[in-house]
Amino acid sequence: MEKINLGKTGIVVSKNGFGALPIQRIGMDEAALLLQKAYKNGINYFDTARMYSDSEEKIGYALKGVRQSIYIATKTEAVTVQKFWDDLYISLEKLQTNYIDIYQFHNPPFCPKPGDGTGIYEAMLEAKEKGLIRHIGITNHRLAVALEIIESGLYETLQFPFSYLATEQDIDLVERCLKADMGFISMKALSGGLIHDAAAAYAFQAQYDVLPIWGIQKEKELNDFLSFQLTPPQMSEEIQSIIKKDREELMADFCRGCGYCMPCPAGISISMCARMSLLLRRAPAADYLTPQWQEKMNKIEDCLHCGHCKSKCPYGLDTPKLLESNWRDYQEILAGKAI
Repeated sequence: MEKINLGKTGIVVSKNGFGALPIQRIGMDEAALLLQKAYKNGINYFDTARMYSDSEEKIGYALKGVRQSIYIATKTEAVTVQKFWDDLYISLEKLQTNYIDIYQFHNPPFCPKPGDGTGIYEAMLEAKEKGLIRHIGITNHRLAVALEIIESGLYETLQFPFSYLATEQDIDLVERCLKADMGFISMKALSGGLIHDAAAAYAFQAQYDVLPIWGIQKEKELNDFLSFQLTPPQMSEEIQSIIKKDREELMADFCRGCGYCMPCPAGISISMCARMSLLLRRAPAADYLTPQWQEKMNKIEDCLHCGHCKSKCPYGLDTPKLLESNWRDYQEILAGKAI
C-alpha cells in the first residue's frame, strides 16, 4: 500500500484519503459502514468540515473506537475569534475526540496571518498550544492566495483543487508547496464529478507526492479506490488517451461545482446549472431532462445580473454568461437538437 508523508507534519498516511463531504447525503448507519470499511482496508485519513452538516457527527459515530489509529482533518470558515472557538469546540464534540490532527481555515479570501487584525491565526496557535489541534492547515481555491500561503511559511498543509485537468500554474503550485515542505492535499481529484475514470484520476495523482482525498458516498466508489491500493493503476498509453480526451473537452471555462457562488439571490442552482452542458455530455441525458431539472434550468431566466456569483467565483468565471450558455444548450437538447 502506497504511503504519503505530509511534509513537516510528520504524518504518514495511505495515499487514499476519505473525503467526507458526500456522506451528508446518506444515513448515519450507511455512512458508518462506509467509514469503517475504509478504515479496515487501510484508509487512515478522513477529511471533513464544520460546514458539511452532519459529516463530522458521522465520523465520530463510526470511528470513535479507533481514534488513535486515524488522522482527522476538519475545517472552520471563521473570520472572527469567537466563531473560531465556537466551531472548534463543536467539531470536537461532534467528532467525539479531544484533539484534531489537522485544523484548517476553510477557503478564506485572504491568507490569515499574525497581526492581520482578525486574531484568528493567533487563536489557531493558542488551540495548538492547548493540544486541541496538532497541525495548522488551510484550504483554498484561489491561486494568488495559495501562493501567498506557501510564501508565508505559516502553514503545515495546503488543500487545493488538483486533478488531471490541472493547469501548468496548478502543477507549479504543487511543486512550490513540496519545496516548502508543506503537505499538499488534492481536493476535487475527480473535478467535482466531471472526471468519470477513477483509475485515470488515481494514476495522475500517483505521479506527485500529494494526498488525494476522494469524495465517497457509495460502496462501489470506495471499492474502486481500495482496489487501487492493491494494484495501483499505472500511467499508460490508454490512460494518457483518456486524460487527453477529457482535457480537450473540459479545459475551457467550466464550473468546478465548488459552490462558493451560492446562495443565489434569484434562487438559481448555479453550481449544477452552470455545468449542465458538460453533464449532459457525460451522463445519460434523461437524468437531467426531468420536469424538476427543467424547472431549475428555467430559473436562469430570473437572473438579476447582480454580480454576486461572479464576484464570489474563485476561478474568475463570468458566471452569468456561463449560465446563459448552458440554458441555450439545454433548450436545444429539449428541442431534440444536439449540443
